[in-house]
Amino acid sequence: MDIKDKFNNSLGVSKSILMSAVKSGDRVVDCTMGNGNDTEFLCELVGESGKVYAFDIQEKAILNTRAKLEATGNLKQTSLIKDGHENLDKYIFENINAAVFNLGYLPGQAHYITTKCKTTLKAVEKILKLVAKKGIIVLNIYHGHEEGKLEKNALYEFCSNLNQKEYNVFRTEFINQVNCPPELIVIEKR
Repeated sequence: MDIKDKFNNSLGVSKSILMSAVKSGDRVVDCTMGNGNDTEFLCELVGESGKVYAFDIQEKAILNTRAKLEATGNLKQTSLIKDGHENLDKYIFENINAAVFNLGYLPGQAHYITTKCKTTLKAVEKILKLVAKKGIIVLNIYHGHEEGKLEKNALYEFCSNLNQKEYNVFRTEFINQVNCPPELIVIEKR
């Protein structure tokens, strides 16, 4: 197995990071639920005593995720929210231990419906206020389309300016791969 397969274009890295940071009973957020893969993964990490908030604007994402969670018995600790991640502060009133974003469009659906630079930045700003000490935010950035490029550049600039006394920020990327593999930014609250 080569490193690209092992880390699955940043998704394996983000899952490894989440596995090391999230424990049973934690409160976590899937800011871009999509087909529910991260939502289900987070449910397994937090267990029955934890809580997963999951956001998406598309009904198809809600339906796909609900079906997946019902099949695995993980629906009970999850709040599926049909709203943009920029509105997460209307639904979450407690500290969270981790959040994950998979930015771009819903796989298998219309590519013109994507996360947007402006709303993603609002969501990151709001989640930073909710994340507990030693909590993390994982941003998987799919930048192979115009809005993705805008998001990537805006997130790099925003994260580069976070106070180093309050946050640790790092990023990973494949530098010799074609077709714009996703890049990863991780923010840890100190």
